[in-house]
Amino acid sequence: MNENIAFLELKYGNIYGGYPNFYAISEIALLVFERGSNKIFLESWINQANVDIVDVYAETDELGHTTRRVREVLNMRTNRRFRYEEDFRLEEEELQYAFRNLRSTKMAVRNFLLKNLRKYRFDDLIVFDGRRDIFLCERSGVNFDYVNIIDIQKDLNRETDYLFSLNKLATVIDFHTDQSYLRSNNLEYWLHPIAARQIIPGTAAFDAARLMMVFNEYTERHDDFMIKAAILLNKIQKRKEEEKERLAAEAAANPQPAPEDKPAPKAKKKTKPEEE
Repeated sequence: MNENIAFLELKYGNIYGGYPNFYAISEIALLVFERGSNKIFLESWINQANVDIVDVYAETDELGHTTRRVREVLNMRTNRRFRYEEDFRLEEEELQYAFRNLRSTKMAVRNFLLKNLRKYRFDDLIVFDGRRDIFLCERSGVNFDYVNIIDIQKDLNRETDYLFSLNKLATVIDFHTDQSYLRSNNLEYWLHPIAARQIIPGTAAFDAARLMMVFNEYTERHDDFMIKAAILLNKIQKRKEEEKERLAAEAAANPQPAPEDKPAPKAKKKTKPEEE
Protein backbone atom coordinates (compact mmCIF):
# COMPACT_ATOMS: atom_id res chain seq x y z
CA MET A 1 0.00 0.00 0.00
CA ASN A 2 1.31 3.45 -0.94
CA GLU A 3 1.88 5.93 1.88
CA ASN A 4 2.57 9.66 1.63
CA ILE A 5 5.21 11.54 3.60
CA ALA A 6 5.70 15.29 3.21
CA PHE A 7 8.70 17.63 3.42
CA LEU A 8 8.32 21.34 4.18
CA GLU A 9 10.83 24.08 3.42
CA LEU A 10 10.44 27.86 3.73
CA LYS A 11 12.50 30.85 2.67
CA TYR A 12 12.01 34.02 4.68
CA GLY A 13 13.78 37.20 5.75
CA ASN A 14 13.46 40.43 7.70
CA ILE A 15 12.03 43.50 6.03
CA TYR A 16 15.11 45.44 4.92
CA GLY A 17 15.47 48.36 7.30
CA GLY A 18 12.69 47.06 9.55
CA TYR A 19 12.40 45.10 12.78
CA PRO A 20 14.97 42.29 13.21
CA ASN A 21 12.41 39.89 14.76
CA PHE A 22 9.72 40.25 12.07
CA TYR A 23 10.00 37.73 9.23
CA ALA A 24 8.26 37.71 5.88
CA ILE A 25 7.89 34.40 4.02
CA SER A 26 9.25 34.63 0.48
CA GLU A 27 8.86 30.99 -0.65
CA ILE A 28 7.21 27.76 0.45
CA ALA A 29 7.83 24.29 -0.95
CA LEU A 30 5.84 21.23 0.04
CA LEU A 31 7.25 18.02 -1.44
CA VAL A 32 5.18 14.86 -1.07
CA PHE A 33 6.83 11.46 -1.54
CA GLU A 34 4.65 8.43 -2.15
CA ARG A 35 6.30 5.41 -0.57
CA GLY A 36 5.74 2.27 -2.61
CA SER A 37 5.45 3.96 -6.00
CA ASN A 38 8.33 6.46 -5.36
CA LYS A 39 6.27 9.22 -6.97
CA ILE A 40 7.21 12.79 -6.14
CA PHE A 41 4.71 15.66 -6.02
CA LEU A 42 6.01 19.21 -5.54
CA GLU A 43 3.90 22.25 -4.70
CA SER A 44 5.51 25.71 -4.55
CA TRP A 45 4.35 29.17 -3.52
CA ILE A 46 6.28 32.40 -4.18
CA ASN A 47 5.51 35.73 -2.51
CA GLN A 48 4.97 38.49 -5.08
CA ALA A 49 4.69 41.39 -2.61
CA ASN A 50 6.64 44.51 -3.54
CA VAL A 51 8.79 44.35 -0.39
CA ASP A 52 12.56 44.22 0.11
CA ILE A 53 13.74 41.52 2.52
CA VAL A 54 17.16 40.48 3.79
CA ASP A 55 18.22 37.16 2.27
CA VAL A 56 20.94 35.33 4.21
CA TYR A 57 22.65 32.31 2.68
CA ALA A 58 25.82 30.30 3.25
CA GLU A 59 28.72 29.92 0.84
CA THR A 60 30.26 26.48 1.27
CA ASP A 61 33.33 24.53 0.21
CA GLU A 62 33.33 21.09 -1.41
CA LEU A 63 32.77 19.49 2.02
CA GLY A 64 29.58 21.46 2.59
CA HIS A 65 31.33 23.48 5.31
CA THR A 66 30.29 27.13 5.55
CA THR A 67 33.08 29.49 4.53
CA ARG A 68 31.04 32.68 4.98
CA ARG A 69 27.49 33.95 5.34
CA VAL A 70 26.24 36.40 2.75
CA ARG A 71 23.52 39.01 3.27
CA GLU A 72 21.75 40.47 0.26
CA VAL A 73 18.60 42.49 -0.26
CA LEU A 74 15.91 40.75 -2.33
CA ASN A 75 12.84 42.41 -3.80
CA MET A 76 10.23 39.66 -3.78
CA ARG A 77 8.22 41.06 -6.71
CA THR A 78 11.07 41.63 -9.17
CA ASN A 79 13.51 39.04 -7.73
CA ARG A 80 16.25 41.67 -8.07
CA ARG A 81 19.08 41.67 -5.56
CA PHE A 82 20.83 44.64 -3.99
CA ARG A 83 23.76 45.30 -1.70
CA TYR A 84 22.97 45.01 2.01
CA GLU A 85 23.80 48.03 4.19
CA GLU A 86 23.77 47.22 7.90
CA ASP A 87 22.91 50.73 9.07
CA PHE A 88 20.02 51.22 6.63
CA ARG A 89 16.68 52.01 8.32
CA LEU A 90 13.25 52.61 6.84
CA GLU A 91 11.23 55.63 7.84
CA GLU A 92 8.10 54.73 9.80
CA GLU A 93 5.84 55.60 6.85
CA GLU A 94 7.88 53.34 4.53
CA LEU A 95 7.78 50.51 7.07
CA GLN A 96 3.99 50.75 7.36
CA TYR A 97 3.77 50.65 3.56
CA ALA A 98 5.76 47.37 3.59
CA PHE A 99 3.43 45.94 6.25
CA ARG A 100 0.40 46.85 4.12
CA ASN A 101 1.93 45.08 1.12
CA LEU A 102 2.38 41.95 3.24
CA ARG A 103 -1.18 41.82 4.61
CA SER A 104 -2.41 39.47 1.92
CA THR A 105 0.52 37.11 2.53
CA LYS A 106 -1.06 35.43 5.56
CA MET A 107 -4.18 34.46 3.66
CA ALA A 108 -2.14 33.26 0.66
CA VAL A 109 0.09 31.09 2.87
CA ARG A 110 -2.93 29.68 4.71
CA ASN A 111 -4.78 28.86 1.50
CA PHE A 112 -1.74 27.26 -0.12
CA LEU A 113 -0.97 24.97 2.81
CA LEU A 114 -4.55 24.05 3.71
CA LYS A 115 -5.31 23.20 0.08
CA ASN A 116 -2.31 20.87 -0.11
CA LEU A 117 -2.90 19.35 3.32
CA ARG A 118 -6.30 18.30 2.01
CA LYS A 119 -5.00 17.27 -1.40
CA TYR A 120 -2.21 15.01 -0.12
CA ARG A 121 -3.09 12.83 2.83
CA PHE A 122 -0.03 12.29 5.05
CA ASP A 123 0.66 11.68 8.72
CA ASP A 124 4.35 12.71 8.91
CA LEU A 125 5.74 16.13 8.01
CA ILE A 126 9.54 16.34 7.86
CA VAL A 127 11.33 19.63 8.52
CA PHE A 128 14.94 20.64 9.03
CA ASP A 129 15.62 23.05 11.88
CA GLY A 130 11.96 23.83 11.36
CA ARG A 131 10.85 25.54 14.55
CA ARG A 132 10.58 28.95 12.89
CA ASP A 133 9.11 27.47 9.69
CA ILE A 134 6.26 25.91 11.65
CA PHE A 135 5.77 29.07 13.73
CA LEU A 136 5.46 31.28 10.63
CA CYS A 137 2.94 28.90 9.07
CA GLU A 138 0.90 28.73 12.29
CA ARG A 139 0.96 32.53 12.54
CA SER A 140 -0.68 32.55 9.11
CA GLY A 141 -3.52 30.38 10.44
CA VAL A 142 -2.36 26.85 9.59
CA ASN A 143 -3.09 24.13 12.17
CA PHE A 144 -0.65 21.20 12.34
CA ASP A 145 -2.31 19.47 15.30
CA TYR A 146 -3.16 16.37 13.28
CA VAL A 147 0.29 16.03 11.70
CA ASN A 148 3.33 14.35 13.24
CA ILE A 149 6.18 16.85 12.76
CA ILE A 150 9.68 15.31 12.63
CA ASP A 151 12.74 17.57 12.73
CA ILE A 152 15.50 15.44 11.25
CA GLN A 153 18.22 17.86 12.36
CA LYS A 154 17.23 17.27 16.00
CA ASP A 155 17.14 13.49 15.50
CA LEU A 156 20.62 13.54 13.97
CA ASN A 157 21.91 15.82 16.71
CA ARG A 158 20.72 13.36 19.36
CA GLU A 159 22.37 10.45 17.56
CA THR A 160 25.68 12.07 16.58
CA ASP A 161 26.05 14.94 19.08
CA TYR A 162 26.78 17.17 16.08
CA LEU A 163 24.58 19.89 14.58
CA PHE A 164 24.64 19.14 10.87
CA SER A 165 23.64 21.69 8.25
CA LEU A 166 21.61 20.65 5.23
CA ASN A 167 24.60 21.61 3.07
CA LYS A 168 26.84 19.11 4.89
CA LEU A 169 24.21 16.37 4.75
CA ALA A 170 23.73 16.89 1.01
CA THR A 171 27.48 16.30 0.70
CA VAL A 172 27.25 13.19 2.90
CA ILE A 173 24.70 11.59 0.58
CA ASP A 174 26.27 12.99 -2.64
CA PHE A 175 23.03 14.69 -3.65
CA HIS A 176 22.68 15.73 -7.27
CA THR A 177 19.89 16.28 -9.73
CA ASP A 178 19.22 16.81 -13.41
CA GLN A 179 16.09 17.39 -15.47
CA SER A 180 14.89 13.82 -14.95
CA TYR A 181 16.18 12.37 -11.65
CA LEU A 182 17.09 13.01 -8.03
CA ARG A 183 20.14 10.92 -7.08
CA SER A 184 22.21 10.15 -3.99
CA ASN A 185 24.63 7.45 -2.85
CA ASN A 186 22.05 4.65 -2.80
CA LEU A 187 18.81 6.11 -4.16
CA GLU A 188 17.41 7.39 -7.44
CA TYR A 189 13.96 8.82 -8.15
CA TRP A 190 12.41 9.93 -11.42
CA LEU A 191 11.08 13.49 -11.57
CA HIS A 192 8.02 14.62 -13.45
CA PRO A 193 9.00 17.57 -15.71
CA ILE A 194 6.66 19.91 -13.77
CA ALA A 195 8.49 19.09 -10.52
CA ALA A 196 11.92 19.14 -12.16
CA ARG A 197 11.44 22.72 -13.41
CA GLN A 198 10.92 23.92 -9.82
CA ILE A 199 14.08 22.37 -8.37
CA ILE A 200 16.55 25.22 -8.84
CA PRO A 201 19.55 25.73 -6.49
CA GLY A 202 18.85 28.35 -3.85
CA THR A 203 15.09 27.82 -3.82
CA ALA A 204 12.83 26.28 -1.19
CA ALA A 205 11.97 23.51 -3.69
CA PHE A 206 15.66 22.61 -4.05
CA ASP A 207 16.04 22.40 -0.27
CA ALA A 208 12.89 20.26 0.00
CA ALA A 209 14.35 17.84 -2.57
CA ARG A 210 17.64 17.67 -0.66
CA LEU A 211 15.75 17.14 2.60
CA MET A 212 13.78 14.24 1.14
CA MET A 213 16.91 12.50 -0.16
CA VAL A 214 18.72 13.02 3.17
CA PHE A 215 15.76 11.63 5.12
CA ASN A 216 15.38 8.59 2.89
CA GLU A 217 19.10 7.80 2.99
CA TYR A 218 19.07 8.23 6.78
CA THR A 219 16.04 5.99 7.33
CA GLU A 220 16.53 3.41 4.56
CA ARG A 221 20.35 3.16 4.42
CA HIS A 222 21.11 4.13 8.00
CA ASP A 223 24.43 2.32 8.55
CA ASP A 224 25.93 3.53 5.29
CA PHE A 225 24.65 7.05 6.00
CA MET A 226 26.28 7.17 9.45
CA ILE A 227 29.63 5.85 8.13
CA LYS A 228 29.74 8.50 5.39
CA ALA A 229 28.71 11.22 7.86
CA ALA A 230 31.61 10.23 10.16
CA ILE A 231 34.02 10.28 7.21
CA LEU A 232 32.91 13.80 6.26
CA LEU A 233 33.30 15.08 9.84
CA ASN A 234 36.80 13.62 9.98
CA LYS A 235 37.70 15.43 6.75
CA ILE A 236 36.34 18.72 8.10
CA GLN A 237 38.25 18.28 11.38
CA LYS A 238 41.46 17.43 9.51
CA ARG A 239 41.10 20.53 7.34
CA LYS A 240 40.57 22.71 10.43
CA GLU A 241 43.73 21.30 12.03
CA GLU A 242 45.72 21.83 8.84
CA GLU A 243 44.50 25.42 8.65
CA LYS A 244 45.43 25.99 12.29
CA GLU A 245 48.91 24.58 11.66
CA ARG A 246 49.33 26.74 8.55
CA LEU A 247 48.42 29.91 10.45
CA ALA A 248 50.81 28.97 13.29
CA ALA A 249 53.63 28.37 10.79
CA GLU A 250 52.98 31.72 9.12
CA ALA A 251 53.01 33.47 12.49
CA ALA A 252 56.33 31.78 13.39
CA ALA A 253 57.90 32.71 10.05
CA ASN A 254 56.77 36.33 10.32
CA PRO A 255 57.00 37.30 13.99
CA GLN A 256 55.60 40.69 14.87
CA PRO A 257 58.19 43.06 16.46
CA ALA A 258 57.60 43.68 20.12
CA PRO A 259 56.56 47.26 20.94
CA GLU A 260 59.44 49.42 22.19
CA ASP A 261 59.44 50.24 25.87
CA LYS A 262 58.96 53.96 26.29
CA PRO A 263 59.12 55.87 29.54
CA ALA A 264 55.75 56.82 30.89
CA PRO A 265 54.87 60.45 30.09
CA LYS A 266 55.25 62.86 33.00
CA ALA A 267 52.06 64.28 34.39
CA LYS A 268 51.46 67.83 33.30
CA LYS A 269 50.96 70.47 35.91
CA LYS A 270 47.54 72.01 35.93
CA THR A 271 47.61 75.64 34.87
CA LYS A 272 45.16 78.31 35.78
CA PRO A 273 43.09 79.83 33.00
CA GLU A 274 44.51 83.10 31.77
CA GLU A 275 42.96 86.17 33.31
CA GLU A 276 41.31 88.59 30.96
